Parts: sequence; structure tokens; C-alpha cells
Amino acid sequence: MTASRVPSDESEVPKTSGLAETATWLRGHFLVAMPGMSDPRFARSLIYLCEHSDQGAMGIVVNKPTDMSLATLFERVELANTDTELAGQPVLFGGPVQLDRAFVLHKPAKPWQSTMKISEDIALTSSKDILESIGSETAPKSMLVALGYAGWVPGQLDNEILQNAWLSVPADDEILFDLPFEERLPAALAKLGIGFDRLSDVAGHA
Repeated sequence: MTASRVPSDESEVPKTSGLAETATWLRGHFLVAMPGMSDPRFARSLIYLCEHSDQGAMGIVVNKPTDMSLATLFERVELANTDTELAGQPVLFGGPVQLDRAFVLHKPAKPWQSTMKISEDIALTSSKDILESIGSETAPKSMLVALGYAGWVPGQLDNEILQNAWLSVPADDEILFDLPFEERLPAALAKLGIGFDRLSDVAGHA
């Protein structure tokens, strides 16, 4: 996999235009990296797909915590963190594109300065104002914070799925926001009634 889709304006969440505004394709699905995944950065990854259209695709890896905590991230962006419960929560490795930027998957899908709505309930925000809201009454009820994202140029993800690199699974809010990180991949596969050790015998989509 080559995560090569980079937005022209780094101040905004990656967006698409034209058909992408109405085409959802696999938006809002999980992608499970198949055992034959050639890119070690995505081995045993569970990705939440935020956009998928003829303009390309992008998603956030949701099961790979980094050594950085939210408290450390807040220090780096010079923000005060008033929510002690979230302070120790790890920041995720969201993907290899723009690793210096934080992306927040959140529920409800309230609009912030730079927000891409994924579903009626979930959105992706990359602007600092959502981090500033943490600990206040305006903060999202559920959220996860990741550095970087995974991106695909037009047609690339579709080809990778046909080549059996990824398995698509309908997403689940509980898996996305509530389960421990190490349980998210098995839980996503359990929706299909399979385990990771059986993936080599499964087609690239379901």
C-alpha cells in the first residue's frame, strides 16, 4: 500500500469534490489488513474509512496506540488539558501521511473549524478548536485522537481490495470508541464470524 494522498491545504481535513460529495462507497466501514499485507506499517491494522470515492480514499488506523499520551500532545500544541481522565489516553498512529498533524474522530458529528462529516453521528476534525474544547461542556461525548492518516489515490484502494490486501467490515460505534485497542480488530472480524487466522481463506470484501 502507498499512502500518498496528501491534501493541498494542510490546514484542512482531506476533502474531495464533485461525485465524492454524494458517493459513499465504503465510507464508514472498517478495513482489516489481510495477513498478506506487504506494508509492515499496516500489518494487523484496523482502519476506519472516512472517505471513499472516485477521488480517492482516506482513513484512520484505530487500533495502534503510540507511546504519546494526550497530555503530552497538549503540551506540544501549548494547550491546557483540564480533563484528567483523558490525560493518560494514548494518541493513535493514524497512518503515515501527515504524522505531524492530529486528527480527531468524534461523536456526535458537530462541526468545528475543519470538520469532515462521515455519518450522521461521526465526523473527523483536524482543527485545534476541538482539542481546546476537551474538558468543557462543548467537548465531544466520544473521541479518539490520532497522528497522521492513511490515504489512497483514485482507484488505488479498490485495486488493493481486489488484490486481497484488505477486508471490509461494516463499522460499529462501540468498537470504534469503547473497546480496548487490542480488542478492536478481533471484534470487527467477529462481526463476520471469523478470526484473524482464517483471513487468508477469505475474499477481499464482504
